[in-house]
Amino acid sequence: MVVSASPYEHIVGQPNVKYVANMHGNEAIGREMLLHLIEYLAKSYGTDDYVRWLLDNTRIHIMPSMNPDGFEVAREGTCQGGQGRYNSRGFDLNRNFPDYFKQNNKRNQPETEAVKQWVSKIQFVLSANLHGGALVASYPFDNSPNTIFQQFASTPSLTPDEDVFKHISSVYSFNHASMHLGLPCKPGAPTFTNGTTNGAAWYPLTGGMQDYNYVWHGCMDITIEMSCCKYPTAEQLPKFWEDNKKVHRGVRGFVKDEQDRPVEAASIKIKGRDVGFQTTKYGEYWRVLLPGHYTIEVYAQGFDPREEEFTVVESNPTLLNLTLYRAAPAPDALPSRPQQQQPETAAGVGHCS
Repeated sequence: MVVSASPYEHIVGQPNVKYVANMHGNEAIGREMLLHLIEYLAKSYGTDDYVRWLLDNTRIHIMPSMNPDGFEVAREGTCQGGQGRYNSRGFDLNRNFPDYFKQNNKRNQPETEAVKQWVSKIQFVLSANLHGGALVASYPFDNSPNTIFQQFASTPSLTPDEDVFKHISSVYSFNHASMHLGLPCKPGAPTFTNGTTNGAAWYPLTGGMQDYNYVWHGCMDITIEMSCCKYPTAEQLPKFWEDNKKVHRGVRGFVKDEQDRPVEAASIKIKGRDVGFQTTKYGEYWRVLLPGHYTIEVYAQGFDPREEEFTVVESNPTLLNLTLYRAAPAPDALPSRPQQQQPETAAGVGHCS
């Protein structure tokens, strides 16, 4: 479902964000929160200035349940345990995506394939994957090139956008009633400073969705563990909604050619941050960044590459439109010298003397 002032068609220049929940079927808290979010946004559009601005300027895509089969067999009131975690074929969907650090040989599942097709068609700028069973906002990388050693002591596996991921996670955590306290859900459970963690520092996993979104599609995706109880009773949901309901910085613009035509699939990188992203068919791009000075690099087939310095400020996103110029054709090679043809001599005919 898309919640927006323009839910049925894309508005050029308007960013897309997404929420996904219930990929583990027994973690129903995120599913219920997203249903509440849909209702809240729809009802508040006419009365809340911030919600109106948000929906006028953003397209919010919401998938309340990625694993409906698992949800069907999960039991309400069960805070722990694994009944309903997997899909109907017995696969953990958060271990089923292609992995940046190692080959993932698990058989691709229909739910995973549907999400992969979805994110390949829409350039999402931000994303959150809602879970239950802990109170923490976790960010990439979830995996590490050194997982053989991680079984003894988990260590962080940091992306080039560590500063941005940490900020996004902290914004959510500090706007939650208790997540930022970093308290364990039960004795012996891990604690998290400010209620955030790098995924691999918590525990490494192969085939996670947030790493896939980030590496393959340049989408800033975090995982939010919303409550200690995976499937709370219905009476508890209003309290969780109040805890979680509050959560356009960076650079955005268009890449066009010298005729003011959009350049589709131009490759873009922020210098010093090796994970890139691409323009849409309208030439749009977005990137979440903290305030500071940056250099953007743009490459497209048939065009000269472009670099541009820019500054991100606290208050508003930086608008940076870029023009690419077609590369000059390579100079033609010198024509080869024509070969002289020898006159043919008819067989059996002698030369005149």
